[in-house]
Amino acid sequence: MNPRRDYQLGLLYVTISAVAWSLAGYFTRLIPLDSFTLLAWRGIFGAASLLIVVVLFRGRHWWREFAGIGKPELAYIALTVAGMIMFITSLGHTSVAHGAVIYATIPFLAAFLGWIFLKEYPSRSAMISSIFAVLGVILMVGFGSDGGLLGDLLAFGMTCCMACSIVLMRRNPEMSAMASACIGAIISGAICWPLGAPLDVTGIQLFQLALFGLTNSAVGLAFFALGSKKLPAVETALIGALDAPMAPLWVWLAFNEKPDLNTIIGGGMVFAAVIAHIVASQRRAVPAHA
Repeated sequence: MNPRRDYQLGLLYVTISAVAWSLAGYFTRLIPLDSFTLLAWRGIFGAASLLIVVVLFRGRHWWREFAGIGKPELAYIALTVAGMIMFITSLGHTSVAHGAVIYATIPFLAAFLGWIFLKEYPSRSAMISSIFAVLGVILMVGFGSDGGLLGDLLAFGMTCCMACSIVLMRRNPEMSAMASACIGAIISGAICWPLGAPLDVTGIQLFQLALFGLTNSAVGLAFFALGSKKLPAVETALIGALDAPMAPLWVWLAFNEKPDLNTIIGGGMVFAAVIAHIVASQRRAVPAHA
């Protein structure tokens, strides 16, 4: 495939995954259940939808995705389980805006890990955009009043898990990422099942939980896995940071959970940084080496 075309597909796939993941806060606020019940059903429906994706991609040989599980896949499963639990739990202790924009620190984390483990040196525009995005996070977390320390720490833990996942997939492009995510989803659901009240949900809530699992897991993880193999780690993280300004927007529109001014400004800085980097990347002669 043409390197430029491959790079553009990577941008598209990771952007789609960011949009899908940005809806997590919306579903968390929409479904009035405790975190463990949400995680239990999200894990089950997420695993089922990911299994369907694997079958669609691999056809009759879908089972080989699971038969080929090795050390990279086991590491990815552990990161998926930890990230899922910390992310959903964080939303019960901080605002959606804080949780989303803290995720914008991921470009720095991914750039550092990519430099250490992959010898990928971030482009100047990627680093400038990352610094600008993190300044937005500092403004929001340091001066915003709509978050909570425990929730913020959990959100940062989830961000660390995602940064490690990006580098892991970049380093092992042939790994069975979707099969691993499927296993991770069912494990997280099994862990949380006895800690919540999953049998007390209504029919409407069950339908909403199914949409949550489909959107957040099948769409989000599938496109993330496809896109992260085509982009440098820091760029995957930077485009994924679009989650930050979009997540509080959906909650604001649907539930009137208004972020304060510093949160709005910080989220705007993240969005501007990502757009500026995409424009700069498209102007380079050989974007595949960005």
